[in-house]
Amino acid sequence: MRKVYLCLCAIFLFLMKINAQEIKAIKGETAYPFLLKDVDHETTESEKQPVFVFLHGRSLSGTNLDRVKRYGVLYAINKGQEVPGIIVAPQSRGGWDPDKVIEIVDYVIAHYDADPDRVYVCGMSMGGYGTMDVAGKYPERIAAAVAICGGGSSQYASNLTQVPIWLHHGTRDRAVPISESRKIMNAIKKADPDAEVRLNVIKGGTHGSVERLFHDDAIYDWMLKFKKKQKS
Repeated sequence: MRKVYLCLCAIFLFLMKINAQEIKAIKGETAYPFLLKDVDHETTESEKQPVFVFLHGRSLSGTNLDRVKRYGVLYAINKGQEVPGIIVAPQSRGGWDPDKVIEIVDYVIAHYDADPDRVYVCGMSMGGYGTMDVAGKYPERIAAAVAICGGGSSQYASNLTQVPIWLHHGTRDRAVPISESRKIMNAIKKADPDAEVRLNVIKGGTHGSVERLFHDDAIYDWMLKFKKKQKS
């Protein structure tokens, strides 16, 4: 009987751990609905956690929030990738509004053990453009940014010099040519030759194949090297 009791307790604790790390759908609290994966607080001792915001591409736009799991950070986690922090994945109906993305960041900081000095944004395709717009309009809020097979607006070039940026683009991308990433990188470098911005040219990479970058530690480890000191 004691063995059965201990077995049931072990199963219960295991299910509780899974539930603590489940992906939550948050709707009606901010302009964009979003999925959120919190950390396991039993292992973090309630320390302030970094926040990774993932912005999807046009193909995942719409009103079915589960679509956001089809590629990117949450998809990579589902396949076994470890990402140390709070994961936020909003859904737009087409295009990204930086103000609405920051509204989600503010919500997460207010309701979770999120570190405002370690807010990172990353995105792919349309989400790559959105990443650059968020970092460009709110450089004081973003610690680092990764934009994959996207581009950016030169109007934000000066602001983007304040944010460490890692661009990734495949040479065989027919949906968004690599010239888009080169153009925004050159605009940033023109504004400040010493700006922390670089482009990873993926030889033979297509628009879809570069999604594999979300399944590797490199982009997450790189972002975590940076911390933004918020003004009090």
